Amino acid sequence: MSDLSEIETPSRLRRMLDSDLFYAFRRSPVAMVSTLVALLLILSAVFAPLVATTNPFDPASLNLMNGFTPPMEPNAFTGESFLLGTDDQGRDVYSTILYGMRISLFVGVTAVLFAMVLGIVLGLLAGYVGGWTDTIIMRAADVQLTFPSILVAMLIFGIAKGITPIEYRDQMAIWVLILAIGLSDWVQFARVVRGATMVEKGKDYVAAAHLIGRPSLSIMLRHILPNVLSPVLVIATISLALAIIAEATLSFLGVGAPPTQPSLGTLIRIGQQFLFSGEWWILFFPACTLLVLALSVNLLGDWLRDALNPRLK
Repeated sequence: MSDLSEIETPSRLRRMLDSDLFYAFRRSPVAMVSTLVALLLILSAVFAPLVATTNPFDPASLNLMNGFTPPMEPNAFTGESFLLGTDDQGRDVYSTILYGMRISLFVGVTAVLFAMVLGIVLGLLAGYVGGWTDTIIMRAADVQLTFPSILVAMLIFGIAKGITPIEYRDQMAIWVLILAIGLSDWVQFARVVRGATMVEKGKDYVAAAHLIGRPSLSIMLRHILPNVLSPVLVIATISLALAIIAEATLSFLGVGAPPTQPSLGTLIRIGQQFLFSGEWWILFFPACTLLVLALSVNLLGDWLRDALNPRLK
């Protein structure tokens, strides 16, 4: 038995390395660079406690005398120097970026997962059941598409925060933000899954599942769903970049992450206050990090969309 497993494992790896997707990945410098950059930023955020020089959100580690220290220059009072400088509270900008990126990535990934699950469920129901179920879901999607997603997210965030007790608002702010972004982004998942489901349900394997007595829920989850996931994964990759930008936008406007858990958007909002007084680094470095992160994920999503498109092969 062990000999069979040893033989089977290299064959699976070899099939993956010889696949068309991996071949297209190796032939695309943009995909390779964007993947490398995205992985570097994600791993830096995940292991921020190990990579960061200090915990910038620990009040005991702050020294207000280090405030407004320029990058790689010694502080006039303490003599300490920091790679990317410090902000108005004496926090190391390098460390705040790593910890802030953790919040941005957590919100973005969780919001996309929530939107994807909701969109897949509604898209499967609309495409498979049809009738009034399809009409109600698609008309709700059409109504939501008439408004910019950021305005929908702001509306949902305001309503959800308004019904949250005051003593829990700061603790629930991140989850309310995830709910707002997720509910504003489910439509594209639902529309794609609905269209693919309507195509798949007319094929022979679905008719055969009906003939042998498979229940509708089992047909949707075990037969149709695996065949509609390819475009969903592409949309999820692109939506991740949009969700990160949406979180940064909401936090920049002051309706996102709380000051006690600042994300990249909150750091940009704080740095914007000191831009014209000469402390440019407080805004510049978090903004560049957000730009590089969103751009790398977006380029990876664009490549994945083209690589999985059979019309371009």
